[in-house]
Amino acid sequence: MQTVRNALIVVAVVVGALMLTACALSQALMPSSDEWNADFPIEKDELVSTGRNPYFILEPGFVLVLEGGGEHLTITVLNETKKVDGVETRVIEERETKSGKLVEVSRNYFAISKRTNDVFYFGEDVDMYQNDKVASNSGTWLSGVNDAKFGLIMPGKVTLNARYYQEVAPRIAMDRAKIVSTSETVKTPAGEFANSLKVEETTPLEPSITEYKYYAPGIGLVQEGSLKLVKYGKAN
Repeated sequence: MQTVRNALIVVAVVVGALMLTACALSQALMPSSDEWNADFPIEKDELVSTGRNPYFILEPGFVLVLEGGGEHLTITVLNETKKVDGVETRVIEERETKSGKLVEVSRNYFAISKRTNDVFYFGEDVDMYQNDKVASNSGTWLSGVNDAKFGLIMPGKVTLNARYYQEVAPRIAMDRAKIVSTSETVKTPAGEFANSLKVEETTPLEPSITEYKYYAPGIGLVQEGSLKLVKYGKAN
């Protein structure tokens, strides 16, 4: 009987050790809540250059105008596309002025999934201005060039606390977003918008900086820092 009891004890110890090992392995394989998604498994033929996400519009002629603190930002969906990393992307121009002087013009490249309605960001060409002349192209990157790859700018189905990279360009642009609210009410000169997203943006390249953007359903960006929407819709 003693021998049997000893054998049972050994079996119990072994089983317990195996269970602890399996539990530890499971926890190791489980993604941490602090992780940021940087890999987006998509087929490139599911991406198109024109479409509408509830919070991000890729329709030529659509314009957003935001102002605040002496700054003026015009975002225009151009009737223009560009092939980036094998994908036909839509060009969105952002034109920013401060105190009436042009400070930045960027051409941003986006595509939307027909399957999920996710909008992906494939890079940008940036012109930084000083005294009405291009002073630098700081921040320029393209997916597929110098180890850069596309990021997610707006999910088709938003989830509270979702974390994802918007740009994946090492040492150049590594912006990432966390959805911190899906029920904000934002008051702007262009109107009051309920059920808006609040997105927290950070980057490991500048860890001390945190910015917030608000997106209204059916419109898109309505507030970025001190900038608030003053006009939106199709260009005349």
